[in-house]
Formats: sequence, structure tokens, C-alpha cells
Amino acid sequence: MQSPTISRHLVFTGNPGTGKTTVARLVCGIYAALGLLAKGHLIEVDRSELVAGYLGQTAVKTSEVVRSALAGVLFIDEAYGLAPDHDRADFGSEAIEVLLKRMEDHRHRLVVIVAGYPRLMEQFLLSNPGLRSRFAREITFPDYSVGELEQIFGGMLAQNEYLLEPDGQQMLHRILTGLRAREDSGNARFARTLFEQALNRQALRLSQDPTRSLDSLDRDDVMALTADDIARAAG
Repeated sequence: MQSPTISRHLVFTGNPGTGKTTVARLVCGIYAALGLLAKGHLIEVDRSELVAGYLGQTAVKTSEVVRSALAGVLFIDEAYGLAPDHDRADFGSEAIEVLLKRMEDHRHRLVVIVAGYPRLMEQFLLSNPGLRSRFAREITFPDYSVGELEQIFGGMLAQNEYLLEPDGQQMLHRILTGLRAREDSGNARFARTLFEQALNRQALRLSQDPTRSLDSLDRDDVMALTADDIARAAG
């Protein structure tokens, strides 16, 4: 039996920090390992790399980007930025038209993944009658729970050989619980930033401790993050 060419284009919807870009890279590697893509490379772009400022240039610019992604995955982050704004002259619709044609013409050797906020991506998919039908699946990336964010933070601690003191763990839970209630939580991106800032705060604390010199610090001192380190990092 002949094997039909099935569309593998995907829509990823979710808030920032939910892993859309990471999963796009994993999908790229999986498709390459299965032999569905000859190269399996990922080309990551946004509106600025597809849309030009003058009439006729956008089609050329978008076509060049698509050509560079052939035999791999074209990942368009914040793809809703291509949807035309009716309040001003915009060439985003031209980029969408070119994408639609190339997605169909090269469906056997190109995968396009578009990603962005759920509500704005819905507007994007409705901006052109043929857009939604080009994508095989729409995958939603939910926000991380407090427990999952704690696991992500703990993974960073373990990977970098740091330890969080018991009161620091309680402080982390309080901060992440308060964060989870916000729409702009940042998810895993916030957890990473919090970890990096906690390291900065720890370094500042140790360097400014009047009771001891840096030469007297041992491994346990340098590995430990306190509740105050976490609280100041969150601030």
C-alpha cells in the first residue's frame, strides 16, 4: 500500500514558560529519528523575521525563511503577531498567504509549528479561512501547578549541587503559591529566574558577612540557599 502524506503541522497554545519551545525542539528530533524529516533542524522565528516594511518584500522574506527550514521544523513563536491589524497598514496577511501555500506545497518535507497565548492564537487561526485546516493538531500547554514548579526548582538545585534549607523550602512554597494566582506567572521561566537571582543574593550575603572572611567558607556554606535568599530573589 502507498503511504499517504499526512499533514504534521501543529499549533501550540499556552502562557509563557509552559515549555512550548522546548517541546518544539523535541518534536523536531523525534520526527528526524523516525525518518519523517531528512535534516531535523529547527528554525525559530517571530514576526520580525517574516514581515518586511514595504509591499512585495514580505513574500520574498517569508519564502526565504521557509526555504531554510525545508527538511526540518519552522517554529513561529507569537504567531498571532502575523494576524493583520485592521487599524493600520500591515503586511502580516501577506506572510500568512505565503506560509499557507508553502505549507501545502512542501507538506512532505516541512513541519510548521505556530505558538502563542491561547486567546490570541484563536484570533490568529480565524484571521484566514484556510489557516486552521492546515494544522493537524492543536495542543494546549497548561500552566504548571505549585508542586510542579517546586519540582522544576528542585531539579535546578540538584543539577547545580545546591541545597535549600528547610525554612527556604517553606518560603519557596509561599512565593510560588502567590505566583500561581497571577495570570502573568511566567511558569517555569519564573522558577529559573528565581533560582538565578537566589544565587546572586546568596553570593552577596556571603561576601558581606562581617563575621567571617571568604577564605573561611566551606562547601556547605556555598551550597546552602536560605529563606532570605529566596525572599530577596523574589523581590
